[in-house]
Amino acid sequence: VPGGTLADWTNAQRLLDLETLYHLMAQAAQALDHAHQHNIVHRDIKPGNLLFNPDNQCLKITDFGIAQLTDYSRTRTGSLLGSPYYMSPEQVCGQHIGPSSDLYSLGVTFYQLLCGRLPFDAETLAQLAWQITNEKHHTVSRQRKGLPRSAGRIINQALAKDPAQRFSNASAMGEAFHKGARQLASSARKAS
Repeated sequence: VPGGTLADWTNAQRLLDLETLYHLMAQAAQALDHAHQHNIVHRDIKPGNLLFNPDNQCLKITDFGIAQLTDYSRTRTGSLLGSPYYMSPEQVCGQHIGPSSDLYSLGVTFYQLLCGRLPFDAETLAQLAWQITNEKHHTVSRQRKGLPRSAGRIINQALAKDPAQRFSNASAMGEAFHKGARQLASSARKAS
């Protein structure tokens, strides 16, 4: 696949422009919506699993190796699969996970691509698990000056501890990214 992964764009010295980032996150949300409609939860959304071709601005989700075909009448507990920094609170606790867990992970990914750092960072897995399940993330506006308000709103909703407080589905999250991109474009036109 031409290009690389979005992990190439997580360094604070090499971040994507905001309009491109919003469009890429909307594509990711759209792809997750398609998977979720087919009862597939990815379980490991992170920059390294998002392929990006800068030539055509196309994004693809890869590595469905630990994806789970969900059966909402049953729960699966006790398994810790995925990349810890991107895990939702319910995933860290080994509880039943559903589509909202992927949306949380996409929110962490968005945060990292916006700021060049993760919302939670700890020296041990136990400390990281505690932060994810109990602590509030650092606001993005403190991590990077000049971000639009939409960035904070999307992050705050995506990183809600309670899955019911996150976006209702990936389509709703995608629409928030589209709306943010439109606001960015409108602001850019007014500034020029």
